[in-house]
Amino acid sequence: MIRPRKKYTVYDLQQLKGKRCLTHIHVKSPEEAAAAEEAGVDLMSCSFDSPEAEARLPYLIEAAPNSFFSTATPHGMASPEEAIRVAFRALEIGASSVYCSASPFIIEAMAREGIPVVGHLGLVPRHVTWTGYRAIGKTADEAKLLFRRMKELEDAGAYAAELEVVPHRLASFLTSHTSMILMSLGSGTGCDTQFLFSCDILGDYDERIPRHAKAYRDFSEEKRRLQKERLGAFSEYIADVKEGRFPDRSNLIEMDEDALDEVIRSVGKNES
Repeated sequence: MIRPRKKYTVYDLQQLKGKRCLTHIHVKSPEEAAAAEEAGVDLMSCSFDSPEAEARLPYLIEAAPNSFFSTATPHGMASPEEAIRVAFRALEIGASSVYCSASPFIIEAMAREGIPVVGHLGLVPRHVTWTGYRAIGKTADEAKLLFRRMKELEDAGAYAAELEVVPHRLASFLTSHTSMILMSLGSGTGCDTQFLFSCDILGDYDERIPRHAKAYRDFSEEKRRLQKERLGAFSEYIADVKEGRFPDRSNLIEMDEDALDEVIRSVGKNES
């Protein structure tokens, strides 16, 4: 008998720290969520930063009911109160935790309410005006600042932090010096989870894949192939209609001739 897999809690993740690296995928659709759960991924994340993403969350959870989901809150939440409301809404829908790239001030307010919060360290895309798109922590001064920011998140009550594009040996050092679960996105193998976006794994875009990622399929090429097939199918249908090949006899519904004749006679009498 195959037992259903156990859905992780934050407590479970904390107990696994330092024991093994967990797999972690950001998914965008119920189909991806279902495939990730069936494949055996440990953790999933998804967006919760727009009305469309909020409406999609129940379908993701329904597609992967035994999976741990961390949802990304909107950027620019104006107050701790707003952050708390957004986070509790996500948890009520079924999220397991929330991701927030805001300051420790916001994160501390959420954590005080018992909300499991994931912070962000290293390259933070929403803050790149201060850093540019580059690896963070390559100099001693920047690495020390990164360590201090990690401790600020830890003191604020975050249970985990995404660690994006940080030198791998520094990432390993940081992971061993915090109680938080550090999630590696382009930060090597020494963190607590290995994190990739589904679009990277699937090759589901036309841009160059990031250096830290790996594409295991080429969905972009498959989509182009399918679009050519759509064009071909629609063109053939249009030609068949114009040239009288569709519908043919196999597509038609027949009627008993005597019954049809009776209808025609009856209609003819009524019109005369």
